[in-house]
This record gives sequence, C-alpha cells and structure tokens, in this order.
Amino acid sequence: MRRTFAVFAALTLALAACGGGGTTASGGGGGGTACKVGISWNNFQQPRWAATDKPKMFEAIQAGGGTVVGDPDANLDSQRQLSDVDTLINKGAQVLVLLAQSQTAILPALQKAKDAGIPVIAYDRLIEDPYVLYITFDNVGVGKAEADFVIKKVPTGSYVLIKGDKGDPNAATFLPMGWDQAGLKDKVSSGAIKIIGPAEGTYTDAWKTEKAQANMEAIIDQANAAGQKIDAVLAENDSTALGVAAALTGKSYDPYPAVSGQDGDPANLNNVALGKQYVDVWKNSNELGKAAGQAALALCKDKDPGKVTISVDASVAPLAGNTAKDFQTPGGKTVKSIILQPTPVTAETLDKVISAGWYATKDQICKGADTTKVPACK
Repeated sequence: MRRTFAVFAALTLALAACGGGGTTASGGGGGGTACKVGISWNNFQQPRWAATDKPKMFEAIQAGGGTVVGDPDANLDSQRQLSDVDTLINKGAQVLVLLAQSQTAILPALQKAKDAGIPVIAYDRLIEDPYVLYITFDNVGVGKAEADFVIKKVPTGSYVLIKGDKGDPNAATFLPMGWDQAGLKDKVSSGAIKIIGPAEGTYTDAWKTEKAQANMEAIIDQANAAGQKIDAVLAENDSTALGVAAALTGKSYDPYPAVSGQDGDPANLNNVALGKQYVDVWKNSNELGKAAGQAALALCKDKDPGKVTISVDASVAPLAGNTAKDFQTPGGKTVKSIILQPTPVTAETLDKVISAGWYATKDQICKGADTTKVPACK
C-alpha cells in the first residue's frame, strides 16, 4: 500500500548510534553514523521486486537513518550472486538482505556473513540456517488459498499442476503443502480429482512465463490426444499463471478452466477481471519490503534475530504477532521468522486491491473487463 509510514520512534533514535563495530557511513548533512545495508536480489524479472519490494525497503531503511550500500541483480545466476554478496561485504554492509537464487548455492555467502558477524535476512525465500531471519508471506497459506478457491469452484474434475522453480522451497514444499491442506491430496486419493500430466506437477525453470506456457501447451496437446478435458489449473504464481493463460488462449481452449496464481501482478489482476484467471492470491509486498527495511535497522542495533519487531499494515498482520517467532523448516531446523498474511481476490473482490493503492492501477486491472461482471471496474 502506498502509505507514508514512520519507523518506531525508539528504533529511529537508537539507530543514531548504529554501527556494531562495522564501517560507518557519513550522515546526510551531519556527523554520526548510519546503518549500512546490503541487498542482493536474485532477479528483477518478477515485476513486483522493482515495483514494490525494493522501493519500500529503501524507504524504510532511509526513514530510519540507514543507507543502502548496494542492491545488485544477480540475473538468476547463483555464482554471480556470491560475487555480489562479496562486494556488499567489502563495501561495509552491516546487515545483508538476501533474496537467494538457490538456498544451497547461497551458503558460501552466508558463511562469509557469519564469519564477519553480519546479520542476514532471508527475504521471501528460505535459507535453512538458524543464523538468518526469514521474512516472507505465509507461503503455505498462499497455496491453501489458491487451492481452496479453485476446489470450491471445481470440486471434481481433471486438474493440471504447474509449479515454479524446483530449487525454490516455496515451489517444491510450501505451496504444495498448502494445496494439500485445502484437500487436494484427499480429493486425488478419492478419485474426485484426477491429475493430467505428471502427478507431482510440472516444474517451471526460474518461474519463467514462457517455460510455463510451453509446459502447458504440451499438457493440453497430451490431454486432447487422450480425450481428456482440463477443468482447473493450479499455477503456483502469477508468472506461471500468465504462461498457462497464454497457452489456453492460444489454443482457444473451451470451456476455459479455473486458474490460480499469486502476487498481484498487473497483467494477472487484469486476467482476473477478464475471466482468464479465477483467483490471484495478492501479497501486498509493499508491506514485505517495509518489514525487511525495519528489520535490517533493528539487526544493525542488535544482531539477535529473535528480538526483531516490525510494524506493518493490519491487512497483512503477521502470524503470531509483530515480533520474530520460531519457524520449523522442511529440513528440521529452526529459524526466526516474520510471516505476513496474503489476501486472495477474485473478479468479485478486486476492489480490495484497487482501494489499497496497489501499483496496479484501476485502469490496468479493468482494461477490457465487462463491468457488469466486475463490480470494482464500474
């Protein structure tokens, strides 16, 4: 949400002395020190990173008197990301925010941060190490919302499962856990739902739209050859959902199946309004970026991730409160985490996104929509 906010007054005052023994930064227009934050992005191919997460993270850091020493884009290259983190450490970063391309490939960078005593935030992608503070949305909850809405819409029939990148725990573990919590596994076991294509789902390299489109086209051809009708598609995110919609539209698929997604990207919200995507689980990443910026400032003051407290909009109220809590990873480790809540939207509830001042404008969301079917577009 595009709101002006203030970091906790106590944090702001305390950060005047932030430094923790690291390199200090010159304060704008005066003496003193500032918390130096390094941010490593695995890519900017997902629209939301540059549109919401990055500016809100910067805004929070700067509002608390901190500075960003760099925020390089690794462009989906794990080795490049390791080099980027080296550079950030050499620039004197006192806190690192890492959106990891791979939770295993990033480990040498994490070790360097540990050796240097630099706190690390695992941003929106898990790094299974107790040293990190994990900040994300409730990805199991996202998966559950996707499947809840689609299963209620299509309780029986043939489903296609289009997953994201296999190396991302969100794609391989958390979102499918949510699908199963919504009853997908039970429905498949009972025979009420049949899976077309691989039973475990089809993974999409780097979550790329064109890869998802190619995978979906192949599945449609397979289904047509077998005389099968596709009733629903669980696509794990908006990039993959765009590929699914392109494949279905390109092949003039009729009747059009119910399709899921997540993120709230403008093109997908427009597809919701157009009936090409049934549900989009909106993650207000303005608030996620803000939370990470606040957490970085807190870690600059005190390196204990368990003491981090943030303040975000009530619409994304963190599970178990605003202070970091224990999170059990799939690998059986415990990390401190702050987990925000998502909001599923359909054509009937797009007003939630529009009224929140999301970066997708009403004109973008409603372009070409039938205003008699989409109340928010009237």
